[in-house]
Amino acid sequence: MSFWKSALGGMIGLSLGGPIGALIGAAIGYKIGNQDQQVSFSSQEQQQAAFFTALFACLAKLAKSDGRVSEEEVIKVDHFIKEKFKFDKEQRVFAIKTFNHAKDDSVPYREYASQLSSLLSNNKNALVFFYELLFELAMADHVLAKEEEDLLQETLAIFGIDPNLYNSLKKRFSSENRDPYKILGVDREMSFSEIKKVYQRKRREFHPDTLISKGLPEELLEKAKERFIEIQTAFEEIEKKN
Repeated sequence: MSFWKSALGGMIGLSLGGPIGALIGAAIGYKIGNQDQQVSFSSQEQQQAAFFTALFACLAKLAKSDGRVSEEEVIKVDHFIKEKFKFDKEQRVFAIKTFNHAKDDSVPYREYASQLSSLLSNNKNALVFFYELLFELAMADHVLAKEEEDLLQETLAIFGIDPNLYNSLKKRFSSENRDPYKILGVDREMSFSEIKKVYQRKRREFHPDTLISKGLPEELLEKAKERFIEIQTAFEEIEKKN
């Protein structure tokens, strides 16, 4: 992705503006006063730049919300960088700089999250993925601190996503048993035909082809595939019982 290159990254920072744009500049050491040329970027380029910058900013704010970044949280962020996104060396440096800068800056969590929500307002699936990553980090030490809980609850309203997602993810990450009904977000009392309708809707929403068409960054497609397979497997488990 071209925005990782420092010069272009800085110009996208200018194009985006707001706290996310400023953070891109801070992470790459870009000086705004050095750029006089007007540059335009596609909405997809801006979304990708915003997504990863805001992601690591919000991860940093969430990790620091209880006063300190734990070893488990550092390991989890490193796992995201190396395993989930498979960043190359340049991308890893950018992600780490973004995380470290945001961890100690004075910009409130809400400002990063709100700008991201605005930029991705037409891609709720991307915001859901973003939220799941935040939740995964919060549960890295298997304890959900009050400060983390407050931010996660606030994020639901900022993103304008299903408020039931909080309880769903809390059950998913705190339970060792992967309940297929919880994964699909359905009740055991529902008829199989009703469950199948929910499955078909979620299958369409999380199908990689659908997400590609909506501009989901390539680095998140692997997570999309994992979620798609998880939904498929959960339904198959339920289907065997009917």
